[in-house]
Amino acid sequence: MNYRHAFHAGSFADVIKHIVLARIITYLQDKPGAFRVIDTHAGAGLYDLESDEARRGGEWLTGIARLMQARLSNDAMALTKPYLDIVRAFNPKGELKAYPGSPLIARALMRPQDRLVACELEPKARKALIGVLRHDEQARVVDLDGWMALPAFVPPKERRGIVLIDPPFEAKDEFDKLGEAFSAAFAKWPTGIYVVWYPAKSRRATDALVQSLARLATVAKPPGKCLRLEFSVAPQADGAALTSSGLLIVNPPYTLHGELKTILPELEMPLGQGGAARFRLEVPRP
Repeated sequence: MNYRHAFHAGSFADVIKHIVLARIITYLQDKPGAFRVIDTHAGAGLYDLESDEARRGGEWLTGIARLMQARLSNDAMALTKPYLDIVRAFNPKGELKAYPGSPLIARALMRPQDRLVACELEPKARKALIGVLRHDEQARVVDLDGWMALPAFVPPKERRGIVLIDPPFEAKDEFDKLGEAFSAAFAKWPTGIYVVWYPAKSRRATDALVQSLARLATVAKPPGKCLRLEFSVAPQADGAALTSSGLLIVNPPYTLHGELKTILPELEMPLGQGGAARFRLEVPRP
C-alpha cells in the first residue's frame, strides 16, 4: 500500500495517532528533566490541505475537519486540547488550510531543554521539513533511513523520551523491517516509550506483528508494558482507502489507558463513515 503523508494528512489515522502523541508528550512534561522525541519517518512536517495530494483523497474532511467541529464532553475536550490548539495555531482563525505532521506537533510541545530528531530520506520531504523547522536549534533533521536510525539514536543522552515509528508501508516486507528494527532498538533502550503505527488491513498480519513486539517487551529486563489501540471508521474493502489503523504503545504512561477510555468513545460518531466508528483498546498478550 501507499501511505505517503501528503495524501493522507489530517485523516482519521493522523487524528488518533497525534492525539496519542500529544498525550504522551504532555505526560513527559510533568517532570523537569529533559526528554527527546525521535521520529523515524518524519515526512514533510506541514501539509497544505488545498494541495492536489490532499484534495485527491480528501481524507482530512472526514478526519481533522470533523473533529474540530465535534461537540466533546469537558473531559474529552481537555484531553484533546493540546493537540487541537497546535492544529489551530497553523491555520487562520476559524479555517482549516494546513495540517502539522508529527514533527511539528512534537516541537510545539517541547520545552527549552527538550530535543527532536526527525529522520526523513525522501529529498523533497526532507527539504520541506528543514524549511518548516527553520534550522531550529532544538530540532535536528537527519538524512537517514528510519530503519537504520531507529537503533542508531537510542538511548538518547536524556534517557527519557519517545520514539515514533510511522513508516509509509510501501514495501511488502515493511512489517518484517519494523520487527527487526524495533528489536534492535528495544535491546539498547528498554525503558523508552515507543509508539508504533500500522495499517490494520490484515488481522492475521497485525496480530502477528503486535504479538511479536509485545513478546520482545515482556521478556526484557525490566519487562516492558504494552497498550494496543485500533480504530476503524468503516469496514475495510479491497482496493479502498484505509479505514482501520492501529498503534502499539510500548511502555505507555500509566495515565494513557484511562485518558484514551475517555477520548475514544467520543470520536466514534464524528469520525465514523457510514455509521459509528469502532475502537479496540487492550493490553495485548505476547
